[in-house]
Amino acid sequence: MSKVTIQGDASGTGIFTIASPNSNTDRTLTLPDETGTVLTSASTTVLPKGSPAFSAYMSATYQTISPNTYTKVVLDTELFDSNGNYDTSNYRWTPTVEGYYQINSAVGVSYTSTVMNGFQVLIYKNGSSYLAMQSRVNSQYGTGAISQLVYMNGSTDYLELWGYSVGGTGPVFQGSGGSPREYQSWFSGV
Repeated sequence: MSKVTIQGDASGTGIFTIASPNSNTDRTLTLPDETGTVLTSASTTVLPKGSPAFSAYMSATYQTISPNTYTKVVLDTELFDSNGNYDTSNYRWTPTVEGYYQINSAVGVSYTSTVMNGFQVLIYKNGSSYLAMQSRVNSQYGTGAISQLVYMNGSTDYLELWGYSVGGTGPVFQGSGGSPREYQSWFSGV
C-alpha cells in the first residue's frame, strides 16, 4: 500500500491547514503518479507544463505585397511561445500535443493610392487554405480577423497566416508600428 506523507519546510514558520468543504458526500482526491506542483485558484500559471500556446506578430512597420496574390504574413517575432513550437523563420506553428486549439489572428491592410475592392485573411493548415474571412470594401485601409477552433494531430499539422488583396495599388500588410503592443498583424493559439 502506498503512503501519503506531509512534510513541512524546516525554515518556514507558517501553518498550512487542509480543510474540507461543507458536504454530506464522501469524496476522494486522487493524486497523479508524477512529480509536480499542485495549482490553486491563486496560481498564475493556468497551462500545465508542455501545453503549447503562442503569440507572434510582425515586427516591421509593414510588409509589401502584390495585389491579387496569396501571400504569407511575415510574423517574425514571438510575444510568447510556451512550448517552442512557433517557427519565426517559416512563420508557422506546429503544436506537439494533439487536440483542439483556439486560433486567433488579424491582418491589417492598407494601400498607397488606389483603393482596394476587398481582402481576405486566411489560416492555412499543412500548406492549404483551411479557414478564410473575406471583406468586400472600397477603402484604403482595412483589418480582417479569424477566431476559430482547429484540430491539430500533435505531430505533423501546422498553421500559417496568409492574406490576399483584391485590387488596389501598393498594398501592404500593416505591422507593429515600432511597438509590440501596437501590432496590427498577429497570430496566436492555445
